[in-house]
Amino acid sequence: MITEIGIVAGDIWHYLDQHKMARLTELINGIDKDKNVVLMSLGWLAREGHVIMENVGGDYKISLRF
Repeated sequence: MITEIGIVAGDIWHYLDQHKMARLTELINGIDKDKNVVLMSLGWLAREGHVIMENVGGDYKISLRF
């Protein structure tokens, strides 16, 4: 499971690198992986300080921290 979370974290990183910013719902649909794994991977990236998450109207706007 840890390996899968790491792989999906990489997928998230690449998606955000290409799109610069995404809402959580866009990210989940764009990655096309299990929603729970995407959320765990996003939590990992947030904890490590690699992403910025901002609550906007009940959804989250996510971008990479450079």
